[in-house]
Amino acid sequence: MSLRFVVSGTDTGIGKTIFAAGLAGALGARYWKPVQSGLEEETDSEVVARLSGLPADHILPESYRLNTPASPHLSARIDGVAIDTALLTPPSGAGPLVIEGAGGLLVPLTEKSVFADVFARWKIPVILCARTALGTINHTLLSVEALRSRAIPIAGVAFIGAENEESQAIIAAIAQVKILGRLPILETLTRDALRSAFSENFDVASLMEMSS
Repeated sequence: MSLRFVVSGTDTGIGKTIFAAGLAGALGARYWKPVQSGLEEETDSEVVARLSGLPADHILPESYRLNTPASPHLSARIDGVAIDTALLTPPSGAGPLVIEGAGGLLVPLTEKSVFADVFARWKIPVILCARTALGTINHTLLSVEALRSRAIPIAGVAFIGAENEESQAIIAAIAQVKILGRLPILETLTRDALRSAFSENFDVASLMEMSS
């Protein structure tokens, strides 16, 4: 099978898109954001295009582009759009693929389904992005339970933020998950800075050996 990852997070606004840009750039992957909520500011696809260094044709079009920056189920309702989760199918094609969810695993797509339900259908390994700040232990362990309750494969946890050895260690011990690395907060967020930080803190060769 082709190398594929789903990038999800323990919360919104934790740097998941920055990690996805670093991952996609390091793998030379195609990037796909199935549902984008909020179009007034720079979209996640635009952020990844700017920071990853990928060719334009590696940034795949979203299935749903919703105007309001809110949970997809609410944004779709405001826009008068009905999200059909059955139509959310990973794009085919050669080469690695990085798929980014929105917010956390249990963010609603519709009144009856959440992102994790779609991920369970795909069975693509999830990289769970987690903060290193206060509260990350509870949020990360709950997210791991949500993945395992749906039999979703877990590639590992990627931490984002300042070093927090105690939190990282206890999450690894209790959740029994692989810690992939930690992406520090970059004072200057540029393509070169992200590429350098990603290569220094993650074993890209090991990631490339994984397959779904």
